[in-house]
Amino acid sequence: MSNSENDKQQRHKKRMQARKEIVDAGVAKALEERGIFIVYTGDGKGKTTAAMGTVTRALGYGYKVVVGQFIKGVWECGEKNLLSQLPSEQYPLQWFEMGTDFTWETQDFEADKAAALAVWEKLKAALADDSVYLVVMDELTYALNYKWLDKAEVLSAIENRPKEQSVIVTGRGAKQYLMDIADTVTEMKSQKHAFESGVSARKGVEW
Repeated sequence: MSNSENDKQQRHKKRMQARKEIVDAGVAKALEERGIFIVYTGDGKGKTTAAMGTVTRALGYGYKVVVGQFIKGVWECGEKNLLSQLPSEQYPLQWFEMGTDFTWETQDFEADKAAALAVWEKLKAALADDSVYLVVMDELTYALNYKWLDKAEVLSAIENRPKEQSVIVTGRGAKQYLMDIADTVTEMKSQKHAFESGVSARKGVEW
């Protein structure tokens, strides 16, 4: 190995050692074991996709998962098609949907609110069940922002859930009150989207 190559290797090793010390220090401080509350928001694609990735991760360990989808329910869902075929005794999953179309299609506040409340009742029960490892509330931000659900009741259920239970909320326009009680918040920022160029939503990619 030449001197220049050796110097490069040594510089790299020094940088990686410094990085290792930072990572190790962070790991050493992260001693608390409990479920966490995650919010995926923003105008970019990927919020539900990220949540469903966590659903498959939890199910892969045999943990009990409950998914509730607001807004969605008319369109086919590829994730549900796959996950619902798994043997429930090995991969315990419950999946609830409003079963209505987008609000700009239904244009019926009371019907949408009733459908949202029906899903919420299932989720509220899950949030009180210590056998449920993960609860996903997909597009909950819409249900809150449209005032279909009582904000105080939702926040109380999340904050008072079993200690080992994790919760994921997705949707655009997450308000500060949700982000304030979350452990992890990720904002998906759109730089470019195919739909804006006239490309239709793609089966198996968008849903």
